[in-house]
Amino acid sequence: MHDDSALVEARLNRFVRERLQPAIYGATAPLTVTAWVAPGEPVSFAEAVSHPFTPFAVGEAWGRPWGTVWFHLTGTVPPKWAGLAETRIEVVVDLGFTVAVPGFQAEGTAYNPDGRLLKGVESLNRAVTVTGEIVDMYIEAAANPNIAADFSFTPTPLGDLATAGTTPLYTLWQADVAARDTQAWHLLQDVVALDGLRRELPAASPRRANILRALERCLDLLDPDDVGGTAAVGRAALADVLASPANASAHRVHAVGHAHIDSAWLWPVRETVRKVARTFSNVLDLIDRYPDFVFAASSAQQYAWLQDGYPELFERVRRAVAAGNFVPTGGMWVESDTNMPGGEALARQFVAGKGFFLREFGVEPLEVWLPDSFGYSAALPQIVRAAGSRWFLTQKLSWNDTNVFPHHSFLWEGLDGSRIFTHFPPVADYNAQLSGLELARAERLYSEKGVANTSLVPFGWGDGGGGPTEEMIAAAHRTASLEGSPTVELSSPRRFFEAAEAEYAAPPVWSGELYLEFHRGTLTSQARTKQGNRRCEHLLREAELWATTAFIRSGAEYPRAALENAWQTVLLQQFHDILPGSSIAWVHQQAEREYARVAGVLEGVIEASVRALCGPGDDAILLNAGPYAQEGVPALCGVTQVADSLLGATIARTPAGWVLSNRHVRVTIDADGLFTSIYDRHAEREVVPTGARANLLTLHRDTPTQWDAWDIDTPNARLFEALTDAETVEQLDHLPHGQVGVRVTRRFGASTITQDVTLAQDSSAIDLTFNIDWHERQKLLRLNFALEVAADRAASEIQFGHIFRPTHANTSWDAARFETVAHRWVHVGEPGFGVAVANDSTYGHSITRTVFASEADAAPRIGTTVSLSLLRAPLFPDPTADQGRHELRVALRVGASIPDAVYEGYRLNLPIRTVTGVGSTPVEPLFTVDNPAVVIEAVKLAEDGSGDVIVRVYEAHGTRALARVIRSFDATETFETDLLERPVISSAVIEADDAALTLELRPFQLVTLRFRRT
Repeated sequence: MHDDSALVEARLNRFVRERLQPAIYGATAPLTVTAWVAPGEPVSFAEAVSHPFTPFAVGEAWGRPWGTVWFHLTGTVPPKWAGLAETRIEVVVDLGFTVAVPGFQAEGTAYNPDGRLLKGVESLNRAVTVTGEIVDMYIEAAANPNIAADFSFTPTPLGDLATAGTTPLYTLWQADVAARDTQAWHLLQDVVALDGLRRELPAASPRRANILRALERCLDLLDPDDVGGTAAVGRAALADVLASPANASAHRVHAVGHAHIDSAWLWPVRETVRKVARTFSNVLDLIDRYPDFVFAASSAQQYAWLQDGYPELFERVRRAVAAGNFVPTGGMWVESDTNMPGGEALARQFVAGKGFFLREFGVEPLEVWLPDSFGYSAALPQIVRAAGSRWFLTQKLSWNDTNVFPHHSFLWEGLDGSRIFTHFPPVADYNAQLSGLELARAERLYSEKGVANTSLVPFGWGDGGGGPTEEMIAAAHRTASLEGSPTVELSSPRRFFEAAEAEYAAPPVWSGELYLEFHRGTLTSQARTKQGNRRCEHLLREAELWATTAFIRSGAEYPRAALENAWQTVLLQQFHDILPGSSIAWVHQQAEREYARVAGVLEGVIEASVRALCGPGDDAILLNAGPYAQEGVPALCGVTQVADSLLGATIARTPAGWVLSNRHVRVTIDADGLFTSIYDRHAEREVVPTGARANLLTLHRDTPTQWDAWDIDTPNARLFEALTDAETVEQLDHLPHGQVGVRVTRRFGASTITQDVTLAQDSSAIDLTFNIDWHERQKLLRLNFALEVAADRAASEIQFGHIFRPTHANTSWDAARFETVAHRWVHVGEPGFGVAVANDSTYGHSITRTVFASEADAAPRIGTTVSLSLLRAPLFPDPTADQGRHELRVALRVGASIPDAVYEGYRLNLPIRTVTGVGSTPVEPLFTVDNPAVVIEAVKLAEDGSGDVIVRVYEAHGTRALARVIRSFDATETFETDLLERPVISSAVIEADDAALTLELRPFQLVTLRFRRT
């Protein structure tokens, strides 16, 4: 027999397109449509239906950008449909859908006349079931712009409500009652499943030929003029090939219903609230139809939105959770970025998320669900363990631009040695549809063949929401056991992880961060959002510390509600498209307003707490919320006066430039405002290589290949302009006691930078304060320090510790890691000498081994260049990103050890605070620690309202540490807990007495202690 497969395939494709798909709704009848246009932001159902609705015609335009139109659809089911067999009556709506993927354009929410939310209406999920003969339905239609525009990355004004305009975006194309032919629909699902499998089988496979002939027989039996009437016969022709079971060695897929709903991205947060309602109602509708269907949803924040805005729907979710069909997963407040949130903030993602799930549903997710975040901190395994979780899932590593990650199931080892079982689904998609192509890909790419055979596939429309569809569940049922295909089991995250862990007794170990070789620009984009996060994290530390101290010392009321609201706001902004700077302008404008609001609230909490502690008066108190003494103020306490040092710094004008000097360091600043010399007086060595200059600003071309706000491409690192020309370099007057400095002003393009360089009286650190008026486009601004330090690796602070990364590019893995995250500091060193660079709001760094040469050198000398990425100016999705004024601080400390770097990071981010108009009573610390390697990161009251005191400590220097934590208040009992403040078998406490605990910590170990007071 000759091969006629191409002809059969062409015949099949045309029949499906022109006959089978139209036959699903062979009978339709138009509905009467009226409408009301919401004048501003979305309103409730009750508010909407209280307004008069006016006639609206199919074919009429609707929806200004981000606007809402309520449609009222009424009519009756034609009587002649009453006797139709194998039929489901539905309302079918086309709001003007222009792209197939749901969530990126117009969306609707269907309600019955009583205000009960029925389900979402989206491009691939347009139907709402009707019961009875009368149709009476409301559709809340959201005119969300298609910002993505097929991801052409074209700058658009649509991402800002102020510039989006008022021209209607959509046209209502359909509002019908329709009779769905369920036999025709099932036939379509049979054909799609079999043809999808056939396309993935080898060309010479007998199974492929059998499927093709069965499809051909089916086409022969179907009457093109009566597809519905002959659909059952066509299905019978496919029954045998559908019934042929999977091979015993087939890959096993756990299919988990899922909807990756970005908490903000190409839409504002307020629209995400409605996306959650649409998606969750879609899911509940499917659960009613398919009892074996399980849906997993992360992000406690999204459930909380539902509870607040859609209480009836939330109660339905609660019942589905109790039945086991709706599964809270992840255990975090949102699907957070994990590179940039501070340690305590990342811990609070679990405290808030798990706390909500336990409180509202009585369930505790044991898996961490982060399919789409842009890389994963090496601190995460320990934090996950400390939160009481066991497993971790991510999909994003499939986006690597250089190296293929070698495992799909493995043990991930964190910086302290903690390990968690981790899965990286080989389907390489977190919005799967359970197509033949996807299932074949999962089996083909699975790395653990021969030792394990199980993977997870998250299926359902995501990013913009929508979730699983009936077609996807049909695909799961048809591939449950289908010859030539992996087996598919509708499952839950826990069932998958238990099965995968059980079959893989000795998985490989990946140690350290899971670095995403992509989206490196997210460490820099939207600097004001990042600065707001950093500032609020440290304000929260201060507010909790002083509020707890005031509660213990003076009986002041603990502002629990204000602190909880502040934390939830900050945690929301750490979502992986907000904090990384990859959202539309509206999102970042709102984030900046929220940070300002939170800062105001926390400043008020601090002020009230200090006044409760010190009482009224005319004095000023100096507060140090940091873990180390600074400027004469001990850690975690407040004093009314500090003795002046007699060791002032000096400034002199010399032929070489301005020279700032104290007993530790001497820095020379030339006429261009650059550092030609940094001399360490103790080590008696020069830090700036001969012929090089430090404190150099460079302006780089920043035109990524595709993902503007997300990416920094390697060619742009070498395409830059050195900003060497200074307009002025002038001495600073009226500095605080003992400080000296100069001000450097630069102008370039449309931008201005003013930089204050200061040296304190008794410090090895040179402080740099930048005031930048930034108006460049598609440029990257970097601050560079050329250092005479031959470091083969650099230390970068991450949550609760630091990691080392190579400064060379020996391997493709090293070369791909050209832009990396650091929190408050980086450190480069060689035996006996090092330099630390600290910052107050910068995350993106590039640290490279560098050859420095001058005419005086007999041979090149090896040093290190530390570069901080300060600002970017991408055009998509926010064409105004980073425009305007910025203030940031950097400090360079010479002769620095890693402990010195830790100190500088806290000094820059938790400066001494002065509160005036108080009494002279000093604020005594609640705790002291006798080993600087052990850092108190948080002091707060317990989450349960008991009044117990919670203290979080960690080992910060990367050494084994013995330390005494000494308290100065009464407590009846002290014990170690997990992050949720539940007792655990202590791994750290080796001795306890009436006032102190002795802890023995491994490098970077995180410990939470609870001090019971009653």
